[in-house]
Amino acid sequence: MANFKGHALPGSFFLIFGLWWSVKYPLKYACKKNKKVFSIGSKTGFQQIEVIEGAVKAAFALIGMLAEQFVPDGPHLKLYNYEEQQWDHLMNWQHSTMYFFYGISGVVDIITHTTKAVPVAMDRLMLAIAVFIEGFLFYYHVHGRAMLDIHIHLLLLFAVFGGSLCIFMEVFLRGNIILELFRSSLCILQGSWFWQIGFVLYPPGGGPEWNQMDHGNMLFITMCYCWHYAFALLIVAVNFGIVTWVVQSKLKGAQPMEMELLKSQEQESEDDI
Repeated sequence: MANFKGHALPGSFFLIFGLWWSVKYPLKYACKKNKKVFSIGSKTGFQQIEVIEGAVKAAFALIGMLAEQFVPDGPHLKLYNYEEQQWDHLMNWQHSTMYFFYGISGVVDIITHTTKAVPVAMDRLMLAIAVFIEGFLFYYHVHGRAMLDIHIHLLLLFAVFGGSLCIFMEVFLRGNIILELFRSSLCILQGSWFWQIGFVLYPPGGGPEWNQMDHGNMLFITMCYCWHYAFALLIVAVNFGIVTWVVQSKLKGAQPMEMELLKSQEQESEDDI
């Protein structure tokens, strides 16, 4: 959708997943470091989380495709307009294609973590492909547009292709907390930048339009992109700190219980003797 809602919708999806990952992966890392306390059911629990995450991803993708196709001014599954002898709403079709690959990624997540039909790393590989397809589509999305329009979309590609490369590395380095946190930050950046694109190109509430040919606007938008990423890094750092603190607090609370359990076991041994 070539409007504000069309950018806010994927932006919200990416923000939700980025924020979720910035909590999920620090929690998984902390539990992995303290296996004695968090080993019971943790593996099964995280596996169930992966399945739920895949289902949510597929649901979001379906919502996105339906929104792109069946909005009042959408193509309604019509790819070619024979009356006007031209393609019909290709922008919507490109967005639908992007959502479609994320939907495939969600389905692969479910299959990977509920069966042994495919290798475990397939979920990361399919996600890397989906993110790459997003960047590939957006690279050819803005040809012939105004200068600021092109620039603000090309800035998005740094986060997209960076995320795709990071996820592809996870195929071989699964469970690497640095890559997982980096991916989370880029996903948050994608989400917030989609919203920024909507505000710049389609100001809501009848706000003043940006001058598309002003070089000063390009300089500001580039600087603003850096601020967005700084904000994403701050969110990841804060969430990592909060999760670590919560896990450490639980660990300290569990230690006295372990000592009491050891004492009771020693006492039982002495009584048996």
